[in-house]
Amino acid sequence: MELSVIVSLMGGLGLFLMGMKQMSDGLEKAAGAKMRGILEAVTTNRLIGTLVGILFCAVIQSSSATTVMVVSFVNAGMMTLYQAAGVIMGANIGTTVTSQLVSFNLSAYAPVFLFAGVLMTQFIKNDRAEKIGEVILGFGVLFMGLSVMSGSMSSLKDSPQVAQLLGGLKSPILGVIMGTVITAIIQSSSVTVSIVLLMAQQGLLELPICFYIILGCNIGACMSALLASLSGKKDAKRAALIHLFFNIIGTIIMYLILMLAGGLVLNIIRSLSGPDPGRCVANAHTLFKIFQVIILLPFSKGIVNLTYLAVPGEEKAAEEFELFYIGKTAMFSPATAVVEAVKELEHMGALAYENLNRGLNALITLDEKKIEKVYQVEKKINVMNHAITSYLVKINQLSLPIDDSKSIGALFHVVNDIERIGDHAENLADSARNRIADNLTFSETALAELKEMAGKVNTILEYSIDMFAHNTKDHVQDIMDLENEIDEMERQFQKNHVHRLAHNECSAAAGMIFSDTISGFERVADHATNIAYALLTEVPDDEEE
Repeated sequence: MELSVIVSLMGGLGLFLMGMKQMSDGLEKAAGAKMRGILEAVTTNRLIGTLVGILFCAVIQSSSATTVMVVSFVNAGMMTLYQAAGVIMGANIGTTVTSQLVSFNLSAYAPVFLFAGVLMTQFIKNDRAEKIGEVILGFGVLFMGLSVMSGSMSSLKDSPQVAQLLGGLKSPILGVIMGTVITAIIQSSSVTVSIVLLMAQQGLLELPICFYIILGCNIGACMSALLASLSGKKDAKRAALIHLFFNIIGTIIMYLILMLAGGLVLNIIRSLSGPDPGRCVANAHTLFKIFQVIILLPFSKGIVNLTYLAVPGEEKAAEEFELFYIGKTAMFSPATAVVEAVKELEHMGALAYENLNRGLNALITLDEKKIEKVYQVEKKINVMNHAITSYLVKINQLSLPIDDSKSIGALFHVVNDIERIGDHAENLADSARNRIADNLTFSETALAELKEMAGKVNTILEYSIDMFAHNTKDHVQDIMDLENEIDEMERQFQKNHVHRLAHNECSAAAGMIFSDTISGFERVADHATNIAYALLTEVPDDEEE
């Protein structure tokens, strides 16, 4: 076998892998955020979940990327394991689209795709069009690589050593192992199946052994999700195991069917596909996956329960200030990086909200334990602030979906707004200490006004965090009205405070604390409004400044 053939084969494989990655990444960046929205909205209905998984994976062109994203959602508590099971099973069918495209042998059109992709990426200054251009360019590179590999393999079949080596590959078990190992290394079943498809077309592999290699590819494809889940919670590990168990059980079922009725299966595949071995491999890949899903979907709950045996016990309770979603190594994929950041910011916002109320309670009751708790939580909020900011800096350097890239700047502002709310809680604790030190008292009227304003601030904070976390406009008008009410309250209560001072109803020192507190509440409402509108594409007219 000549060295030039090996070099050519390696070059073709390199082009194929690069084209596959560019096409998948481009699709994820162009459509990832919208497809993710569909994935987030998946219902508990297993059939709907399966259909969503098929659609998602057919668009993204990678079952590994889809499963990693599902693992991320489970880790963030946005999807249950039972929902994840249906989506993962559907993704197994969606991933066969790649091999179907390869089987149609579009290599002759590769230069057209390359030219169109270069034009779109180089000369069209529009983010979405540029990403679509990357997809088309990747498509062209992929088929150019296929063309090079196909030409190299046509030379390989003339080599006696290669013919003897591949012709002697008859063992079903060896075929499954080979498919598993190669796919685990490449981390893409689509790539491995496409290579097997080309080898079948060139007569280097017999169809029966191709079927067993395909079964091994299914197991090897689980490697990406398994690796991603290692840094996640127990449910994330279980979600990855759903993928693994589904493919192992499905492989065992298909293996037994092929061993018992391999000739019948081969005849059915050939009758559906015609004489082209490549079409036979692609159709076998699709039909095997569909059959596995049909057989195992009714037992998805059992597969989920099996993961609880493999990963037993409950999640260890995290401390309230601990990072729940991003951690040090818990970034699953660029497509879900912003989702994880938003969830962590929601968690941070809830801590700041609780601490603000703790600070007010400490100011009113003068409870030393609550005062100390405010300081402790504020230190943790500051730690979270630095950690989330560092995370945002890191993911800002990744190739994110277009819509996610546009939201990064807003997330930096949200971190700062939440941290400032935490500072106001600390200010309340400082004021409580001053009250204790100087033995200051509030009038009943002043206490009633503080509580009234705090109630409004609590409501606007709740609405704002909810709007931000779920990216909805449900509370826009409520927040605008509340902010106006709080502004008016601040003005009126300051006037009331001056009146009380003039009539000696409170001391100047206590009055200063009261004045600072309601001013702080008004600024908290401003921060809450900023948080609410952070991710909105259209800001209400009153808030554009």
